[in-house]
Parts: sequence; C-alpha cells; structure tokens
Amino acid sequence: MEPRILGLHHVTAIAGHAPRNYDFYTRVLGLRLVKKTVNFDDPGTYHFYFGDETGSAGTILTFFPWEHITAGRRGTGQATEIGYSVPAGSFDFWMQRFEANGITYNKPSEKFGERYLTFLDPDGLKFELIESKTPDTRTPWTTAEVSAGVATKGFHTVTLTLASTQATAEILTDVFGYTLLEKHVNRSRYVTDTVPGGAQYIDLVEAPGEARAITAGGSVHHIAFRVKDDEAELYFRQKLVARGLQPTPQIDRDYFHSVYFREPGGVLFEIATDNPGFAVDEPLAELGTHLMLPTQHEHLRPQLEQRLPKIG
Repeated sequence: MEPRILGLHHVTAIAGHAPRNYDFYTRVLGLRLVKKTVNFDDPGTYHFYFGDETGSAGTILTFFPWEHITAGRRGTGQATEIGYSVPAGSFDFWMQRFEANGITYNKPSEKFGERYLTFLDPDGLKFELIESKTPDTRTPWTTAEVSAGVATKGFHTVTLTLASTQATAEILTDVFGYTLLEKHVNRSRYVTDTVPGGAQYIDLVEAPGEARAITAGGSVHHIAFRVKDDEAELYFRQKLVARGLQPTPQIDRDYFHSVYFREPGGVLFEIATDNPGFAVDEPLAELGTHLMLPTQHEHLRPQLEQRLPKIG
C-alpha cells in the first residue's frame, strides 16, 4: 500500500510577547505546553509547542514569539484561519471566557452545516471553534477552568486564502490524496479519509482581488501535514520533485523530521513525521516543564536561560 498523508500534523505561527502568548494558550484556551525549546535558526527566541497531553499530531500549535515583531496582515498566499474542534454546546462557555479576558470574537455563524465561533488571539491570529458534524473522539487536555465538556480536541480545519486555488487544489488532490467535499461560493473544502474525526479538512478560499498577505506578528508561518514515518515522507518528497517543485532535503527537528516546500499559491507547506515524538527527551508527565535545547545550541544554555523571558 502506498503511504498516505494523515491529515494535519501541526501549525506554526508568529507571536509577540512570549509570556502573553504562553498565558493565553495555556490558561485562557486551556492547551498543554508540551515543549519549551528555541528556534533552530534564532536560538534567542523561544519555540513553544501547545497541544494535548502527549502532543498528538493534529493538535499541535507552535509559536515563534519575537518580542518586537510588527503586526502582519491577512491576505492571499497565506493560511488565514485555524479551526479547532470543540464539543457541541460549548460556545456559551467560550464567549463568556473571551469576554472575561478581553478577547475579540464574533457571534456564532454557520458554514458547511457546522456552527463556528471566530476569535482573535492577543496578536491578532484568527481562529474558529467548530462544532463538527463528524464525531470527534479525541481526548482533550483539560485544566481546572477548561473541562472536557468544552475543551478543544485538536484541529478541525485550516483555511488558505489564495488568489487562485486551482494549482493548490491539485497538490491536495493529486499529491496528498485529498478529495473535494463541498463548495460554497468561493470556499472549497477538501478532506482526507485517513484520519476520520479530526484534523482532516483544508479549506481553500479564492480571493483574486485581495491584497497579498504580510507574514509577521499574528500570522501563520506554515502548516504541516502528517506522515507515519521517514519512508512515507521521502515518498512524498519524490512526488513533489517529479512535479517540478523544490522541496528541501529531510531536516531533523528533534521531535519530527521535516520536508518543506512552497505550494503554488504561496503558502509554506511542511511534511512532518510521527517519529520520534515529544517524549524523546522528557517524561510524559514533565512535558513542557524544562527548557529543551537542540544539541547544536546546548552550549548556549547559560546565556539563553538568562536572556529568554520567564514564563509560567
């Protein structure tokens, strides 16, 4: 059997003030910090990974919090919305929570037969909480304030806004094995059947008259698709090469192995493996509690522990 893309692996975005970012995602949204490390290319900046208990693929939202980053602008050539699956009936809880914490949100609406609630994080990153019409059996991370009856279960959808969707759609269908599920006006929903219940949808919005995005604070940096292992990743890398794209070599990111490429619409895509996972350097019970440094930056630990902002 040929390898398959197993839905979304993670989404990486750009933030500003690191303590504010940490507080919002762990306290307000109720996610677990599963890894506290640094940017491979800029070790003076944190790289936070938020998700469920184990950092399961399809739940991981990661951030580069650059302290003095300017604000980005949503537009074409960018992932513009991140959708989280939540239990039906949880919107009242979330609206009250957003009100109490000064979070900008809109009243619930509906698309493709699903109710959704839009909100912005403190840096302006756009999200949707979605009452999925497909049963989502994933076990959420919970806190004293965010119970299982309302907690996010992981990703539902990522939306890409594009000047033209055709070439991007062909990558999803011809290379990644997605199929067109529904279309309404200028929004098309693609789905994979490899991960029923969560992290399986990509929405493409065609907006030819919209300005090009500016990727900075409050923007998605890239989205990552999940594969089982290195063999599957290299299989898809070869498919991309055969289509005339220019994927990177496989890169070791400590917790997964990555191949990056820019799809024809301009969005940076990554293919990421399940292996080796987030427990490779910390026990499950202690995920996110230590500053974990890539081997090449370990010699900088004394300076980084002084320089990096305190969180928690």
